[in-house]
Amino acid sequence: MKKITWSRSAITAGVAAGFIICALFPENLLGIQSDTSDVRSFFGLSPRNTIWAVAQLHLLFAAFVLGVPIFAVIVEYIGWRTGDQRYDNLAREFIKLLTVAFATTAGLGGLLAFTLFGLYPAFSAYFISIFSPSLYVYAAFFFIETGILYSYYYSWDRLMNRKGLHISLGIMLNLAGTILVLISNAWASYMMSPVGVDETGTFVGTTMDAITNPLWIPLNIHRLLGNVAFGGFVVGAYAAVKFLASRTAERRAHYDWMGYVGNFIGLAALIPLPFAGYYLGREVYSYSPIMGNNMMGGEFSWTFILQGLLVGMLFIIGNYYLWSGMNRIPGADRYQRFIKYFNVILIVCLAIWLTPRNLPLSAEEQLALGGQVHPVLGYFGLMAAKNAVINFIILTTFASFLLYRRANKTDLVPVSKQGGGAVTLMMLSGGLCLLILGWYAGVLFTLLPESIGLGPEKAIYIRIPAFLLVVTMLAVVICVILSLRDRGHLAQVIYVATVALGSVGVLGVYGFVAMVKANPLLRQIAATQWLILMSALILVTAIDVLLFRGARSLGPIRWGEATPRSQYALIALCVTTVLTMGLMGFVRSGLRENWHIYGVMRDTSAWGFTPTTAVMTQMVGAITMVFLVAVSFLFWLSSLDRKDYVSTDSVEGNSRLAVPQNLGSDS
Repeated sequence: MKKITWSRSAITAGVAAGFIICALFPENLLGIQSDTSDVRSFFGLSPRNTIWAVAQLHLLFAAFVLGVPIFAVIVEYIGWRTGDQRYDNLAREFIKLLTVAFATTAGLGGLLAFTLFGLYPAFSAYFISIFSPSLYVYAAFFFIETGILYSYYYSWDRLMNRKGLHISLGIMLNLAGTILVLISNAWASYMMSPVGVDETGTFVGTTMDAITNPLWIPLNIHRLLGNVAFGGFVVGAYAAVKFLASRTAERRAHYDWMGYVGNFIGLAALIPLPFAGYYLGREVYSYSPIMGNNMMGGEFSWTFILQGLLVGMLFIIGNYYLWSGMNRIPGADRYQRFIKYFNVILIVCLAIWLTPRNLPLSAEEQLALGGQVHPVLGYFGLMAAKNAVINFIILTTFASFLLYRRANKTDLVPVSKQGGGAVTLMMLSGGLCLLILGWYAGVLFTLLPESIGLGPEKAIYIRIPAFLLVVTMLAVVICVILSLRDRGHLAQVIYVATVALGSVGVLGVYGFVAMVKANPLLRQIAATQWLILMSALILVTAIDVLLFRGARSLGPIRWGEATPRSQYALIALCVTTVLTMGLMGFVRSGLRENWHIYGVMRDTSAWGFTPTTAVMTQMVGAITMVFLVAVSFLFWLSSLDRKDYVSTDSVEGNSRLAVPQNLGSDS
């Protein structure tokens, strides 16, 4: 079996806390010989599994702690600008959950530090010699974040009449947390893509060189989005449990709304997350083709099948929650007929996404089919097919949200009668789409085939996606004009159809052509697909905002009337996202195989081997159970607080409670 060290999150807080040990006893740490076989067991247990469990638990709590403040501050700002106390109460309850999880995160970081330095002393010494300046910065910002967090929470009442100052504290809290993430991501990414090392393994660069390694930026993007999605889904599960336990209409309404907000935030961050993961994977392959091939076509390929299943389930369950929520919206029955079609699209796309390139075939099947690859289903296992279906899944999820948002609206106000604000919004959104699409079209038109490893005769293959971007830009202009001429519905249909045809249909099929004729071009095709899809989210949302601004409501959303099934869906989202984070933590660490630092410092201990997929699932499952039990206990502790942020006002008849609708309309 291949070898593996502990998860990338092992250094996130461990090294930061361990800088104190380094400062107090530098001669003991730095005097250790670089014998990486000098690894100690944990009371007879595997040191790798010990670090794995502690590090992953720390990472899960840290993701919650870093993700929740982002949307808590946004919700508080909405409450301040709208004057609705419910938003403020919701943000406050978010932060109350954060305070109980913060101490646990710090405690796990301390435990991680002791196990890291105790079990892997040689690696710790080498690593500190590279990153020691960043450890002091990390520790300083950890204390800064702690002070700001508790100041933010305990000053809520005192600064109620000075909301601008209080929200500024929240922004500072997020900045401090983001800096901590950036520093810890530098440590983790360096282990996968080290720089500044000579042929003897000696580090000859600077700490800044090590921080700005090739995988630092893609890992930052991926982790920040993942933290927000994770925090949203955990909050949604908390609200679901509180909803099911509520005995009054007011409390059910409050937690129904809170669960919806959590799901909305989770899905909003989940939509771009697959592309952030693709960007990270692409850079992994660029740094080391060996590591990249092992990731997608080697030992970890089946692990990515499991990842595809989990991510696909996140989208399906999230959509189911939206569909189920339509039962509490007057007028939503108009759109119920679309749900079955969306469901078919999601299931078929998920099936394609899960199809491996090399299906398990018997000897008789291989003989009958003339090879190990199925002549038809084998195409579904290629990245061209998977890039197409993930775009379709995201587009379908976006359509579900649009139907939910407009479910109780009628008697629309023409855009031409909405004044200069409507024109400004359309011009800005259209201009942003043109800027994004035009920028990448220019990149492709000026891209030399030689720069990506193709011959000059292959230039035509690069121009085809560039021309498609130009066609999409033309569609943007047409749809903006139609919207300003009160044909917004037609504009939405045209642009969604254009994006689906271009991103999924044309480029999905063209990807197979590129794989045969110009394989290095696949990266540019995937980027083109993503940019076209993102332009749809921007432009169609802007059109939708104008279409339903000032529209008559068929009745308020009946918060509190959600079905128990919808609440179980929120809990399932939380469990699934925890499993996904545990699985991908294993993959990111395992890609280094038997290297502590890839290509520089090898793990030669008896424990440095890659677990089987069966052992991995057992470990990830056990970590998930421990986390869910721990976070449930902490949330129970938070409920012992006598402060109740549920409004005593009846929420019946107040459609302003729907936060995402307020973000886009005057409902």
